[in-house]
Amino acid sequence: MKKIITALSVLLLTTQFCYSQDFEFKASDIDIKYEKFILPNGLTLLIHEDHKAPIAAVNVWYHVGSKNEKPGKSGFAHLFEHLMFNGSENFNDDYFQALERIGATDLNGTTNNDRTNYFQNVPVSALDQVLFLESDRMGHLLGAIDQEKLDEQRGVVQNEKRQGENQPYGMQGDYLTKAMYPKGHPYSWTVIGEMKDLNAASLEDVQEWFKSYYGAANAVVAVAGDINPKEVYQKVLSYFGDIPAGPTIERQEVNIPVHNGDTYQVYQDRVPETRVLFAWNTPQFGSKEDLHFDLISAVLTSGKNSRLYKKFVYEDQTASRVVSYQASSEIASRFITYLNVKSGQDADKLKMELESEINDFIANGPTSEELKRVKAAYFSNFIKGLERIGGFGGVSDILASNETYHGDASYYKTQLRFVEDATIEDLKNTAKKWLTKGKHVLVCNPFPEYVVEKTTIDRSKLPKLGPQKSSSFPELQRAELSNGLDIVLAKRTGVPTVVMSLVVDAGYKTDYLSSPGTADIAMNLMDEGSKDFSSLQINEKLQLLGASLSTYSNQDLSVVDINTLKQSFDASLDLFADVILNPVFPESEFTRLRDQQINDIKREKSQPFSMALRVMNKYMYGEDHPYSNPYTGTGYVETVEKLTREDAIKFYDTWVKPNNSTILVTGDMEMSELKPKLQKAFGKWKKADVPSVTFRAPNTNSKNTLYLMNRPESEQSIIIAGHLTEKYGDLSEVALDQMVSIIGGDFTSRINMNLREDKHWSYGAGGLVLGSKEERPFIVYTSVQTDKTAESVTEIRKEISEFVSTRPATDEEVEKVKTNQVLKLPGQWETNSSVNSSIRNLVRYNLPDDYYQKYDKNVRELSVDDVRKVGKQVIKPEAVNWFMVGDRAKMATKLDELGFDNIIEIDADGKPLVPAVKTDTEIKN
Repeated sequence: MKKIITALSVLLLTTQFCYSQDFEFKASDIDIKYEKFILPNGLTLLIHEDHKAPIAAVNVWYHVGSKNEKPGKSGFAHLFEHLMFNGSENFNDDYFQALERIGATDLNGTTNNDRTNYFQNVPVSALDQVLFLESDRMGHLLGAIDQEKLDEQRGVVQNEKRQGENQPYGMQGDYLTKAMYPKGHPYSWTVIGEMKDLNAASLEDVQEWFKSYYGAANAVVAVAGDINPKEVYQKVLSYFGDIPAGPTIERQEVNIPVHNGDTYQVYQDRVPETRVLFAWNTPQFGSKEDLHFDLISAVLTSGKNSRLYKKFVYEDQTASRVVSYQASSEIASRFITYLNVKSGQDADKLKMELESEINDFIANGPTSEELKRVKAAYFSNFIKGLERIGGFGGVSDILASNETYHGDASYYKTQLRFVEDATIEDLKNTAKKWLTKGKHVLVCNPFPEYVVEKTTIDRSKLPKLGPQKSSSFPELQRAELSNGLDIVLAKRTGVPTVVMSLVVDAGYKTDYLSSPGTADIAMNLMDEGSKDFSSLQINEKLQLLGASLSTYSNQDLSVVDINTLKQSFDASLDLFADVILNPVFPESEFTRLRDQQINDIKREKSQPFSMALRVMNKYMYGEDHPYSNPYTGTGYVETVEKLTREDAIKFYDTWVKPNNSTILVTGDMEMSELKPKLQKAFGKWKKADVPSVTFRAPNTNSKNTLYLMNRPESEQSIIIAGHLTEKYGDLSEVALDQMVSIIGGDFTSRINMNLREDKHWSYGAGGLVLGSKEERPFIVYTSVQTDKTAESVTEIRKEISEFVSTRPATDEEVEKVKTNQVLKLPGQWETNSSVNSSIRNLVRYNLPDDYYQKYDKNVRELSVDDVRKVGKQVIKPEAVNWFMVGDRAKMATKLDELGFDNIIEIDADGKPLVPAVKTDTEIKN
């Protein structure tokens, strides 16, 4: 039986919005074309045509998640998702291998309480292969699952669980799950499951799970892209039509637990700040009140003008972060809000103030301006998601989600109407109905920091008594304004967004001439107020325009970005220019952002990977080098504390000049239209001389040295190994990209397959060359279980050494990564933001305008000798230094046996705690 639904129009290309001071968004304007088929075996097929790029998205949803598990069998849905990538009866190989070979992007699988999905974007020429693979694992999987594969993925999942719980506040989800749902409720266990349940999972259990839930009638296949619906239907019928429907599955009813009275729970974690969290049980996903809570959440914490952000972060500055969200699920949801209490503030006082703010909303609801603003943001985010055919929030994801949960792929229209029709009274009533019921209060406090002091006490006798005292890449168009401001335009038709960036030749490297952290705070301060508008007014205008603006730096560039809709481009350009030309750097904003940056530094010093990234450059480049400061750009607490507003102004006055900048624009417009608009906006901007940053050779002679940061009670160790390599342009970048993909860049790279898939010691491992215009770090990185730290160092050494000696890149590996690189290019540049990002690379590294246009050809012509040659240029096993974060007490003995020239223990700022110690048989640390 076949059922076809034809929608009327596609919003992305045709919707016209009314504009006065802001846009009026209407749910009735949003209509996605699709066709729906029900195959004879019960499989639901949804098809959407989108011919803007020669790619197709295949999104497969199974209506099964962790709520279908039984007590004592938790984690099965997620474990099985991993097994689905390990091969099927007719393709018994790693699915990532196959999908990387055909240029897949937006490639993954995910599991939640209610569903499991598998998705990928591929060149349209690869559609048959993907349909074959998806249908083979849906209908022909059991014969390929054996004990070895089960044990392998069990280890991977357990390391994923360890990695999540090793993060600050990593146990929050586990505590909330058990507190909000009574024992036995389908949501009373976490999606990832319990360790003991994962250990107990048998091959028979896994096979029964597949037989019970992976039938055709329990699946939705959504295909979107450059396709013909009739052809796709025939293909899907051919590939999937012979798969059995599977047993009938009883759907669970809505089951929202009643939380009688407030409950209170406190725990400790290795975190920088106390977190106070409130949680309420709320209505099921897709209901009118569920959408009301999305809007309530936005009023409370979305943007600088939101209630809680404005009070706690912006005005009172008592919290460093405030968050709220509706955690929507199929049979019950949760509304959650929390704040991170700044050091020195009273957590109990903030808890009462947070409760007071919630009660005020319950009593009075939102203002009309708040409601208008969050509705505009909701519709804008939905529209921007429709630019993509795949991935989270893309067209295929929307259709498959609505069909799976609601039996109607168009149900998103109902949800949008709920948003459009929501009134002040609606939100007030919904809040009163649900937020006056009992809530769970969860407080996370930092562990106390203990230190051991050296002592000179003579313990052979009692001390004397002391005195008594009290105690696809588009063609680029270029132009230049009279003041030297360069313009680069990438015209892309058929896309409703315009992305614009001001790129300034500055970045963190300029801190070398000032103080660490200056570029970061100066750029963050740029959009915090202009001559005409305050920070909150700028934020409100952006929301009403459906636009987003950000200011930031990297090692070499400082950037102002705006992403807006084409219909609101002129108004967005005016605001963009105002932020750039008229910043006032308010003292109050500077103080707030300086405190926030100090909090960011403290947070970086508590998170394992960022701890290593902060200190790495200091020891790779040596002192007194433009790149020697923390890679994150935030600086050090002691340097940021000394910064003043005048330092930020000086950064702006020194570097942000038209003759030191380029404007990049990606969107549907002509240069003849764009240049006059930019001339009007920026023509009066005065050019001026700009200093240069001098790069000398890095000043460090260390090698085979381990820089160790102690993080007690860590369940995993972070390992980064690497050294500097040539600056951009001094070797073949095309060959370098492919070499990196083989050794550590792809999922199927040598290092990841070794430590994750073969050894099961890690959730992930990889390698890359970090982005810098001058000499750049080549690094290999991983996070491994603590008891395998030393063994992992040995494996990394082996992989690095063998790549340039006994086991160089093979013809097969080179062909695989070349093919993958070429075929994924169309999907890689699907959005205007991704195109703009690539153009930014052209500017940063002085690449020719046709670099990405010729990239396909240059990759195809690459030989295995080219890759091997660049491997020997880049990889120097004898020059590698090591950076490690973990529990020293649990791994120190084995580390001494690894033959490091030196082991230097350092703190989170990179300062040595003790002198370097030789690790030989005579001298021990």
